[in-house]
Amino acid sequence: QVKVVESGGGEVQPGGSLRLSCTASGLTLDDHSVAWFRQVPGKEREGVGCINWLAGLRYVDSVKGRFSIARDNHANTVNLQMNNLKPEDTAMYYCAASTQKYEQLCSYDWTRAEGDFGYWGQGTQVTVSP
Repeated sequence: QVKVVESGGGEVQPGGSLRLSCTASGLTLDDHSVAWFRQVPGKEREGVGCINWLAGLRYVDSVKGRFSIARDNHANTVNLQMNNLKPEDTAMYYCAASTQKYEQLCSYDWTRAEGDFGYWGQGTQVTVSP
């Protein structure tokens, strides 16, 4: 049974930093493309960033230069480092792994491939407020 778990959320002031972690059991994240999404109540879920199975990273424009995704393969973890956080970054953050192994999902239109990410965590809340 596959389980994906996010951690590291919390409340931070504008300009602050947080690092979210995505870990998995029953699944080796290194074999999958992994993406981070976020959602605010009443709004559609939106992509944040994506790391390909082999190589390659994509970020949405609103987080470029502030957020970065990296794998820690020894720990079967994918981290989302968030710097210079803004109030508009407040959301529930979700990690998702591709349904298929060895699939490069992080193309230029990866945010439209949300349905190809079959393994989701329950989310971790990030709140940015003064």
